[in-house]
Amino acid sequence: MNAVSRRAITGIFTPARQGINLLSHDLSQVQQMRGIRVKVRNGNLEQALAVMQRVMQSSGIERLIKQEQTHHIKNSEKRILARKILERKIKSQDHARKLQTILIKKVSIICYSVESILLFTIVWGSVRAALV
Repeated sequence: MNAVSRRAITGIFTPARQGINLLSHDLSQVQQMRGIRVKVRNGNLEQALAVMQRVMQSSGIERLIKQEQTHHIKNSEKRILARKILERKIKSQDHARKLQTILIKKVSIICYSVESILLFTIVWGSVRAALV
């Protein structure tokens, strides 16, 4: 009798859980609620939609919705898309490699000019010290 009363009391005072069988103790049956809930305050639907869009962007749901396939893509189209993606990736790597070489050259030129200025000041300092 105590177990029944305990279960009834905990059922009353715990918050309601949707989609979960309250009497089952098997944790594998517990599922999370999915979706995005947004409160509409003072009837301001525009603000609620803006908040919902931010949440969708941050969670990645918007990207998943955009990528959802609505029609069948033929194998030939898949090959063409894969080739274009590969070409874009190779071109991006090539541009990154060129940019890296340019940056290395600029850094080495700056280091060389700084070294020559330091060398000049050291030499000028020793000449000045010899003159004094």
